Amino acid sequence: MEAQPGILSAFSNLGKFLRDFCDTQTQKTDKWSIELEEIIKRAKQSNGWFTRENVIFALTQWGEVLTKENLENWLRAYSFKPNSEPKTIAIIMAGNIPLVGFHDFICVLVTGHKVLAKLSSNDNLLLPFIARYLTFENASLEGKIRFTEAKLEAFDAVIATGSTNTGRYFEYYFGKHPNIIRKNRNSIAVLSGDESQGALKALGQDIFQYFGLGCRSVSKLFVPEGYDFKIFFEAIFEYQSIIDNHKYANNYDYNKAVFLMSGFKVLDNNFLLLKEDESYGSPIGTLYFECYSKIEDLAKKLKTETEQLQCVVGNSNVLNGIAFGTTQKPGLMDYADNIDTIQFLLTLNPS
Repeated sequence: MEAQPGILSAFSNLGKFLRDFCDTQTQKTDKWSIELEEIIKRAKQSNGWFTRENVIFALTQWGEVLTKENLENWLRAYSFKPNSEPKTIAIIMAGNIPLVGFHDFICVLVTGHKVLAKLSSNDNLLLPFIARYLTFENASLEGKIRFTEAKLEAFDAVIATGSTNTGRYFEYYFGKHPNIIRKNRNSIAVLSGDESQGALKALGQDIFQYFGLGCRSVSKLFVPEGYDFKIFFEAIFEYQSIIDNHKYANNYDYNKAVFLMSGFKVLDNNFLLLKEDESYGSPIGTLYFECYSKIEDLAKKLKTETEQLQCVVGNSNVLNGIAFGTTQKPGLMDYADNIDTIQFLLTLNPS
C-alpha cells in the first residue's frame, strides 16, 4: 500500500480541469465540462442551498489545492508501507455543503485503499462525476470506488460524518470497526476591536459562504466588552444580497419572529441577526455573540471546549487562530476535527 504516482497524477489532472472549468475567461466545449455544467444545474434543482455560486466556489478551492506540488508536499510527511493489502473504507458523507466529504475520499485513494461511499441525498451528484473523471484519467481506479444507497456491508473501516445525534448511532453500529466518527463542531471568530474594515469584510465570507451551513462557517463571535457592532455591520454590508435566496430569507424571517416573540434582544441589519448567547451553533441567518473582558480568560475557556470547535478565526494568539476569510479554504493538511485521516488509514492492520 503506497501513494501511487499514477493516482496522484489523476488528482493533479483533476485539479487542472477544475481550474480551467472555473476560469470564466475561457469557453468550455469539452464533454467533461458540458457534463459538469449539467450536473451543477441538477444539483441546484435537487438542493436549493447548492447555488451555482457555492458549487463553483467549492470546485475552485479544490482546483487550487489539487496540484502536483501540493499533493507531493502533503504526503511527503508520511511513511507508506509497501505490499500491504488494501482495505475497503466505508465513508458516510454529510451533505451540508458541496463535496464536504471529498477530502476523506482523496485520503482513502491516495493511501491505496478502496472507497465504499454512502452519499447524502443532498449531495449525490458531484462526487460520482469526479469519480468518473478520475477513473478516466487512471484506469487502475476502476473497481476501487463504489457508491451505495443500501446498507453498508463488507468493509474494513469507517469514516463517518454527521451530527452529535447521528454520531451516537454511528458509534453503536460501527464501533467494532476501526473508525473516525465526527460529530457537531462549530467555528468562531475572536475579535479584539482593532480589526480593519478589510479584515471584517473577509470575516463576512467566513460567516456567509455556503449560507453558514458548514462546520467551518463562523457561527459565533467573541467580542470585547463594549464592542461597537456598527463597525462590523458596515464591513459586511456587501453580503446583503444573501437575503435574496428564498431559503435563507425564510430561515432569517422565521428565527427573527421566534426571537422577538420570545422576548430576546437581537441586533438586526435586515439580513443577519446578532443574538447574545453562550451556545456555539447558531441557526441560519443568525450569528451568536458573547462578550469577554480579558483575552487570557477567554483563551482558558476555549481550551476547555476545543472538542466543540472546528476553526478559531482571529489575529490574536488564542488557540492558534487562523486568518479572517480563510475558513472555507482548507488545505490538504487541514484535517476535520484535527484527526489525521492519512495516519489513521496507514495504520490499519493488514488482513
